[in-house]
Amino acid sequence: MSNITLSAGIRQNLLSLQNTAANLTTTQEHLSTGKKVNTAFDNPTSYFTSQSLNNRANDLGSLLDQIGQAQQTLDAANNGLTSLTSLLEQALSTAQQAQQTTPTAAAATTGTVALTTPTQAAGNLLINVGGTSYTVAITASEALTSIEAAINGTSGLGANGAVTASDDGSGHLVLTGNTNTTAFTVSANAESAALGVTTSATVSNAVAPVSATRTTLQGNYNNILTQIDQLAGDSSYNGVNLLNGDSLKVLFNENGTSSLTISGVNFNSKGLGLSAASGTGFLDNNNITAAETSINAAITTVRAQTETFGTNSGTISTRQTFEQNMINTLQTGASNLVLADQNQESANLLTLQTRQQLEISALSIANQANQSVLKLFP
Repeated sequence: MSNITLSAGIRQNLLSLQNTAANLTTTQEHLSTGKKVNTAFDNPTSYFTSQSLNNRANDLGSLLDQIGQAQQTLDAANNGLTSLTSLLEQALSTAQQAQQTTPTAAAATTGTVALTTPTQAAGNLLINVGGTSYTVAITASEALTSIEAAINGTSGLGANGAVTASDDGSGHLVLTGNTNTTAFTVSANAESAALGVTTSATVSNAVAPVSATRTTLQGNYNNILTQIDQLAGDSSYNGVNLLNGDSLKVLFNENGTSSLTISGVNFNSKGLGLSAASGTGFLDNNNITAAETSINAAITTVRAQTETFGTNSGTISTRQTFEQNMINTLQTGASNLVLADQNQESANLLTLQTRQQLEISALSIANQANQSVLKLFP
């Protein structure tokens, strides 16, 4: 076609028509993609800046998923703490119920020491109660009743109701433990020998009281501790258990310079300072009191940890909202750089279509001028 010569008018109209067609193609691309910058050739600065903003938004979007999972892990731990508190309160109620139950006392054991004469020479009678030794001073020619009074008046013995001395009416000194768990020893010395004891005489009243109710409650208490162990072990989410010693690190930005580390705890019965009652543990009020003290301390510990996890959860929730807003900001900024104005592009399209029609008409008119030459030939 290069050997065809076009007139100046036709060539100019054809060139304008080609430019209009190219602009129409560009405008149609803007409308179909919604972007005024589709490649780096359109606007390198806007294209790469927008791409960078979108990349960071995508990175933060991935972190947002991780933050959400961390929140669920904390929720699982919080559910566990709530249930642990309930179990601890049940354990405390069980111990208190046992404390209010009175065991059936076993019969006290009586130790009898035979006297050789109604009066004894001066000396010291040695009596050991619960690992503590007591010395009872005996005055020369002291009558049996005076010996009883000396024992009963000694602090830690009769004065405190641990061991009482009495006369059986037949010339015998009778030492009696006043509680079911009292054990005492009359030591062999010159005075005890004068009283007829040639070797150390041990009298044990360590006969455990009996209570079917307390035995049942002790079993219930131990079962609750087992449930505490199992509950702490079951409070995991996605392989992380904050109540079983696991820790959790939550990242808040794409380069890892902003994060939160949540330290886990060991909240099984042992970690809470609780131990199962064994043997006749709940038959002794002192053991029950010690258990109640440990349970109250455990409840305080669990409540404090609940507050800590609650603070961590609030921090994560705040950062989650921040990340969502930041992603929206980044995406909006990226879009502003490359998105086309639909109203403007629509107006451009209409204008170009009108121009194209006019140029086609102008090209037709220019061509008609050339065709008029043919009329000169018959």
